[in-house]
Amino acid sequence: MSYELLTVDTVPGYVATRNALARFGAVSRVREVGDGNLNLVFVAEADGGGLVLKQALPYVRVDPTWPITPERNGIEGRALRVHNQVAPGLVPEIYDTDDEWHVIAIEDLSGHRVWRGALNEGLRHEGVAEDLGRYVAKVAFGTSVFGLGAKGHKSALATAANPELCEITEDLVFTEPYISHEHNRILPANEADVAAYAGDPGVRVAIGAAKLAFMTHAEALIHGDLHTGSVLVRDEPHSTRAFDVEFAFYGPVGFDVGALWGNYVLAAARALVLGEDAHAAWVLAQAAETWQGFADELAALWPGRADPRVIDLESYLAKVYADAVPFAAAKAARRVIGFSPVSDIETLPEQRRERAIRAVLAAARLLLTGETRQGEPKPLFDRVGQVMAEAGR
Repeated sequence: MSYELLTVDTVPGYVATRNALARFGAVSRVREVGDGNLNLVFVAEADGGGLVLKQALPYVRVDPTWPITPERNGIEGRALRVHNQVAPGLVPEIYDTDDEWHVIAIEDLSGHRVWRGALNEGLRHEGVAEDLGRYVAKVAFGTSVFGLGAKGHKSALATAANPELCEITEDLVFTEPYISHEHNRILPANEADVAAYAGDPGVRVAIGAAKLAFMTHAEALIHGDLHTGSVLVRDEPHSTRAFDVEFAFYGPVGFDVGALWGNYVLAAARALVLGEDAHAAWVLAQAAETWQGFADELAALWPGRADPRVIDLESYLAKVYADAVPFAAAKAARRVIGFSPVSDIETLPEQRRERAIRAVLAAARLLLTGETRQGEPKPLFDRVGQVMAEAGR
């Protein structure tokens, strides 16, 4: 390894060496808060305020034999700067990037909490889903041909490749759950459920088409991993921030919308098997809230597009919607079959976990093969809720 990994003890000295962080002064307290597989994350309290340091590991934490490029940290830093320009207030501010030690320094949002954990507790943060729809729209417009023009888009695309992390998504989301693979972790009671889902010819065709769209539709500099665990929320005063943009790349806008929808399915499955039907219904209703925020924000930005000719807003919205539905299915299903399960499901007692997994797979199958793809998300996700309730009994 060509660089040193930070520790709680070495963070103060590191901060003192960075000119861009001089305004924070001396660091008085450090705590490590990262619990993911790819990064070290530290919160540092200094004379001039707090900041967060995020350092890329050169391997996957749960499997050190699995190498991964630490250069992704620089990609995240560049993407975060762009997202701050086009969607200010919806992502953390960025203070510094260090390509040698693979560290970025960003805004301390310790007054927030991770949305996934709040949803697991049955809490409702109103307005977050709409905020995230607006965030996706602002990024979709500001980093695409709509906001940049054709030449600007091509220039930005040429500098934003992220092939290694895209390959992780291609494998973990669109491939491994549908084959026999060592990453897959399937409860014995769910083996038949997974086999029926992954072996469904309609499912396999739809997943293949979604994978091809993910690999080839370079529309905008999307977040690339926008789930409830990469969103920070706060009630008073209201605040929503999307973070962890290291998977950012030029891809299909519907992937970010669908990723959120898929995670609403996971949260709803948890609520259903815990007997919290009202919370499950509220969570699934957030799909329509996200879509409304996206559509409204894009419509507001639309008159300012670089080339007002030919392209119709309604047809573009229809394309994003059609993309988002299968992406939602793929993002939900991979969390109950393959690598990197989520706390929504994993913290349930085993019998309830089995039922929740069954419900998630039923929802994913409906989204991929059902007749309710077109139209507004509310009737679609009402039907998803019904199917999940039946499957999770």
